Amino acid sequence: MKNCKQLPLAGIRVIDFGQQIAGPATAMVLADLGATVVHVDPPQGPQWNHPANAVLNRNKLCLALDMNTPAGLEQALALIAKADVVIESFRPGVMQRLGVDFTRLQAERPELVTLSMPGFASNDQLRREWKATEAVVAATSGAFTDMGFNRVLMGLNPSFSPLPLGSAYATTLAASAVVMALLEREKTGRGDVIEVPIAAALMEGLSYNSIVIDGLPDRYKTMREEEIEYRKANGIPMDVSYTDLQEYLDPFYRTYECADGRMFYCVCPSHRNHARRALEALGLYDELVAEGLPEVEDFHLPVSEWEEETSIGVYPLPKKWADIISAKMKKAFLTKTSAEWGAIFGKNGIPGAPHRTTQEWVNDEHTNAAGLIIEVDDPEFGCMKQPGPIVWLESCGEEMLTPQPRRQVSFEEVLAELSAVAAQETITHPLGTDIEPVRRQGWLHGLRVLDLTNVIAGPHSTAFLTRFGAEVIKLDPVKPLYDPLIGTLFTFQTGMGKRSALVDIMGSEGREVFNQLVKSVDMVVINAPERQMKPLGLDHDSLQAINPGVLFCRLDCLGGPRSGPKSDYIGYDDIVQANSGIMSRFGGPDTPEEHAHLGTLDVNCGFAAGLGMAVALYHKHKTGEVTRVRTSLSAVTNLAQIPFAFDYAGRGPFDEPSGREALGYHELSHFYSTSDGWIYLDSSRAELPRLECVEGLEGIGEIDNIADFLTKAFRQAPSAYWVEVLHAADIAVAQPLGIEDLRAEYSREADGRMGTDKGSYAFSIYANHPSGHCITQIDHYSIRPAHAQILAPTQTERFGASTRSILASLGYGEGEIDSMIKREIAAEGWGREFLPS
Repeated sequence: MKNCKQLPLAGIRVIDFGQQIAGPATAMVLADLGATVVHVDPPQGPQWNHPANAVLNRNKLCLALDMNTPAGLEQALALIAKADVVIESFRPGVMQRLGVDFTRLQAERPELVTLSMPGFASNDQLRREWKATEAVVAATSGAFTDMGFNRVLMGLNPSFSPLPLGSAYATTLAASAVVMALLEREKTGRGDVIEVPIAAALMEGLSYNSIVIDGLPDRYKTMREEEIEYRKANGIPMDVSYTDLQEYLDPFYRTYECADGRMFYCVCPSHRNHARRALEALGLYDELVAEGLPEVEDFHLPVSEWEEETSIGVYPLPKKWADIISAKMKKAFLTKTSAEWGAIFGKNGIPGAPHRTTQEWVNDEHTNAAGLIIEVDDPEFGCMKQPGPIVWLESCGEEMLTPQPRRQVSFEEVLAELSAVAAQETITHPLGTDIEPVRRQGWLHGLRVLDLTNVIAGPHSTAFLTRFGAEVIKLDPVKPLYDPLIGTLFTFQTGMGKRSALVDIMGSEGREVFNQLVKSVDMVVINAPERQMKPLGLDHDSLQAINPGVLFCRLDCLGGPRSGPKSDYIGYDDIVQANSGIMSRFGGPDTPEEHAHLGTLDVNCGFAAGLGMAVALYHKHKTGEVTRVRTSLSAVTNLAQIPFAFDYAGRGPFDEPSGREALGYHELSHFYSTSDGWIYLDSSRAELPRLECVEGLEGIGEIDNIADFLTKAFRQAPSAYWVEVLHAADIAVAQPLGIEDLRAEYSREADGRMGTDKGSYAFSIYANHPSGHCITQIDHYSIRPAHAQILAPTQTERFGASTRSILASLGYGEGEIDSMIKREIAAEGWGREFLPS
């Protein structure tokens, strides 16, 4: 594969009016991919004065404009006149009041793509005017009250996490939308007016935490869930200690202490081979077999038909065997250091990793060698370690590892640079009278994708594409690799909009089916390490020999633009959380705890892969070059940790809020109890004069101990009062809601539409789900274009439901298909039940 001649978004001109994280981060991603980006701050400087701005504004020309003055507005409009893309992240209506009306501008210049990223949706009449800080959006969206089974058992509600998850999800979603709109512009000449509310992005990112499956069989309940139910039924308080909590965890999904006193996170449930390899590496497998370790041949049978009570590779294990195995694993892990176990697990294909801090992650040998962490010579901080790109094309990944530092320039310099870039551009999209009318279809209409992925990140990437009109064929083996919890239950989210076929592609007949499918698609997607590509026939030359021009996307755990010592290690979301410092921050360095939200990194890795696929399609359309897209869980953990994942000489301590006791950043950005509940106040000392004017907070400006003052004051009135009076003073505040509350208020019967018109929150109830269960889940609604259509994907079909029709579409006759199914070259299901009981 040839190196690309230029970065894929070269020639695209972006004006970034964004503040805080989401807007600037989206523009940063576009700049990393080659766009020319101008970042505009107000005269007094950025709203968020933080060293992370050096990361967010790399590869950008930066200048200050006062858009409240006629001269500043005139300059802003002059910049926009030379732009392909304009980004803003203010409250709805702010830019219009300043004199910048995106709808009008796009009508005047149909080729323009605009992006708005408000905290709450512009059609959310209740919240659109709120001061929507990261913490306010998180609190309102249930991110601080639905923090997982651990926090429930420990009686911690609300909890706090400083991860800017809303902005992280919004960044990948918004960048994807911009690139897809540019791709559509290549075909029609017409841009779009796009909105991505951060609250909606957060809800999509937390989709695995809000789904409800009525009548879920007991086999899928963990020991923690059973204990929660028992305590609720018997009026027992939720007061489990961290130490005692560990005994409610599955032995293959928990933290162990090692010989160096540091912790190791073992994550290999639900996969028979991974669990067995772990026991063998620990020297325990034969011992357990001798003690009668049971084994079940077919996990997808109903439990009542199993020949044994359980098996390794089943999650969760029953308490009896969980206790036996955990006790032995605890002793075994104490025989080696956490680093030694990390190498043993990684080299033997076992998911697991040592717990480390973010400081260690940023300075780690692997992250630096792999280009997950890069060095930028910032004008303020000097040589600065920063996150690498979140997505890249293999042919130009190396070029993305040496970004230019942010550069402060004058308006005249910016105008000259934009003019120079425009003069060099080869315009390939229709102009003037050749611009087509608005097409009410998805940006990816007609795109065909072959999905070879599993678990969450990979399948989520292709499910993401279906809302834009992509046709996805999900190809899985005849015999499943995972138990039904991961193999089936997760697909209620990741399988939406897809047709499913089961084929054994490791034999000659199945391989021919695979080859025919590759010939029929535009893109092939897999999640696997590089070492598996040639053996699977998924290297560049093999795929191009089958279908010249087919694109390819690969996601993995620890990969980067370059090869590093751990690039071929396999793993999951939890492993990167442990290794990159997320768990040490959430639980505290000595008592690390998985970040509460299932799929925290997985989902965003899927969105990042979707972005990468859009970039590859755009690049091919512009240049004809065929490329291979890459992203990884490790790349997106850096995006989730933008406020922390950097280092430089003289940097302050890595002392962001950490541990179970953390309830905020400082006394003015913190949870406080009220007379009937909680509020999250997100203010600052600069706002003390306004706080002084709030009834009940008079005198706060003269108080030394503000935390004590607010603790006493807020207890004098209910949450609703404080929210009302603080909003009236334009102070950021929110009453923490639970996802259950949001689901109860914003759910409707599935109506064949995604709830882009429903405000910040929209759930659909699928009473006739193919699984036989009634399911409620969040809509695919965060990306809201004015022109392009957002489609409601079909519900996840049973594995193999489309095997016959897909084989028939390839030219196989009914007799041939019957024979293939009889000989287990193909199959129409993994068991009698979609979701085994």
